[in-house]
Amino acid sequence: MPSSSRPARFHGRVPREAPCAVPGCREPGEFRAPASAHRSPDGPPPYRWLCLDHVREFNAGYNFFEGMSADQIMAAQSPTAGWETESRAFRAAGSADLPPRWADFRDPIDALGARFRQRMEEARREAANPGLSREEHAAMRLMGLAADADRAALRRRYSELVRKYHPDRNGGDRRFETRLGEVVEAYQLLRKTKAFA
Repeated sequence: MPSSSRPARFHGRVPREAPCAVPGCREPGEFRAPASAHRSPDGPPPYRWLCLDHVREFNAGYNFFEGMSADQIMAAQSPTAGWETESRAFRAAGSADLPPRWADFRDPIDALGARFRQRMEEARREAANPGLSREEHAAMRLMGLAADADRAALRRRYSELVRKYHPDRNGGDRRFETRLGEVVEAYQLLRKTKAFA
């Protein structure tokens, strides 16, 4: 095929004057193909340059899975293939030489910022009242109690919330029954703690 009749654009075509690697072919080798089925763990396999006709012939007979066991084929076809190891940027323990760049994050609905502030508030509450368990701190948050609340404040707040959520105070509306149950459970937990004894 004369070079003037070759299509101007093909995916993967690199215009070159060097001949095709197939012995006896005089067409320019403009398409890269692996030299063998050997897969190197250290990088791509060695390659050779072929003309359009010979690269088509090569592609028609190429089998990516040749020489692999059934387990290796299954692993290569997994949607997570290649993601088994953590990259430095996403390592759970972080990286001392490459800290995350929080300035690169856009948070237009304040999803990350709100969660961060909530966690900071929880940590502050827990530090202010180290004698309480995690469940007791959660109960304090549910009741809306300050870290320095005493037994009288607990009873007052419980009474307010029961009146607010009880169906008898809401015209028989039972939509808040779940919330009422959570308040009762939180109160029962907190009234038995040493902090409110």
